[in-house]
Amino acid sequence: YLLEKQVGHVLAALTPQNQLIARVCLHTGLRVGDVVSLRTQDIGLQFTVTEAKTKKRRRVGLPAGLLADIQEQAGEEWAFPGRSEGRHKTRQAVWADVKRAARAFRLPQNVAPHSLRKVYAVELLERYGDIQRVQRALNHSSIETTLIYAMADKLLDAKLKQAKRRKRPA
Repeated sequence: YLLEKQVGHVLAALTPQNQLIARVCLHTGLRVGDVVSLRTQDIGLQFTVTEAKTKKRRRVGLPAGLLADIQEQAGEEWAFPGRSEGRHKTRQAVWADVKRAARAFRLPQNVAPHSLRKVYAVELLERYGDIQRVQRALNHSSIETTLIYAMADKLLDAKLKQAKRRKRPA
């Protein structure tokens, strides 16, 4: 999980295309693999995604400004074109860039693109106070899994406090 200030740092240090991918993850809660494999023709203000991991369908929306940013850099086939002709950006490339950005700011936690999904879950729970809504938004089968995501901020806070206590001299 990333704190709000840390999210800003990581986003600022990403390449422009990876920053855009991260913004989509933060806004929709989609996994990075699902975001990079979006087809240009399929995206809009509202659209349906079939998640690669679960094969579940999910309706998502994008604000007009974010959609315009995606369309501005989109390729003919892929919303996030990769370096190779006819291929989309890989989730591994995004992962490496997020890791690099987190190292640049010496963040203490293990940061990866999936951390953005946790930020999305925490923000959704804070906004609506409804864990079932968060569960539906993440397409989780288990409420227990959703709780791990939605409580990520509190788990991180507890870990940081515990680490501070261990560092204090006796």
